[in-house]
Amino acid sequence: MFDTAVTRMFGTRLPIVAGGLMWLSEATYVAAGARAGIMSYLTAASFPEPRALRAEIAKCRALADGHPFGVNVSMLPKLVPGDKVADTFALIADEGIRFVETSGRNPAPYLDQLKDAGITVLHKVPGVRYAVSAQTAGVDMVSIVGAECGGHPGLELIGSMVNQALAGRRLDIPYLIGGGIGCGSQIIGALASGASGVVIGTRFLVAEEIQAHDGYKQALISAGETDTELTMASVRNTVRTLRNETTRLVTELEASSPDIGIDDLLPLVSGKIGRKAYETGDVSHGLLSAGQALGFTDAIAPLAEIVRALEDEMQHALERLRQLQTTHGEQGDVRA
Repeated sequence: MFDTAVTRMFGTRLPIVAGGLMWLSEATYVAAGARAGIMSYLTAASFPEPRALRAEIAKCRALADGHPFGVNVSMLPKLVPGDKVADTFALIADEGIRFVETSGRNPAPYLDQLKDAGITVLHKVPGVRYAVSAQTAGVDMVSIVGAECGGHPGLELIGSMVNQALAGRRLDIPYLIGGGIGCGSQIIGALASGASGVVIGTRFLVAEEIQAHDGYKQALISAGETDTELTMASVRNTVRTLRNETTRLVTELEASSPDIGIDDLLPLVSGKIGRKAYETGDVSHGLLSAGQALGFTDAIAPLAEIVRALEDEMQHALERLRQLQTTHGEQGDVRA
């Protein structure tokens, strides 16, 4: 039904990519996405031991029933001692994985390694200017996430609609639009603007296959598009998360201490704190990535059911467009 660079490149049925979710994109969820006809990625950082990552890849391959999936590699913004990105890419190649999603810094130093292994690289960025740099470096596709996204929307906070219009003017490679995407009509809008698909995160957090406490998912369902908070701009690492006690404390600290550093914030924002919410359902503490697409999280459901709902909404949007068109005369004038 849809034939875009995304469906052709990945061999999927729909032009939808489920971006990697730290601690949550494991085999059960990723394989469910693969079977539903979308692209999905295991998060390598969730399995820091090589043996564990290999085991998760094997499990996902068994559950995916031959459908494509990939591995997300989130790279620190700066090289640090002991950086194992190259080793992770070597493991992924050895496992025969054909698709990688990268983020965090420009993947240019690793592209020769990935290309030699026949791996397709989708690089995630928070704005079109970074997408242009990634294109110059030689990635195959970019996903551009706008200010509405959960997680890291960048420092400039450019909205998704602006990103998708600018990307069509400035990019030659295929691109995805993300940030606040949770409805099928948005997907059609992105495709109409020239995108080859969309990337979705928050809308899928309430999927049954997400291995997290129901209390966490119910909190997302109860929340809406106004229930997120931007913090961490003081350390140039802006993050959008579910509003809670932690975001209140971090906001107060950032406002009161102009010279605050990451070491001052770490006791509040450590990933280990947020991970407990997935295990216990208590969402009062930790930075829990969530975007404005919370407005669309209405029920816990199988991922395939959520994807089908998006697909139905896409069809309705297309039908509305058809009804707006009326062709007259030999010149085919279109009136709306």
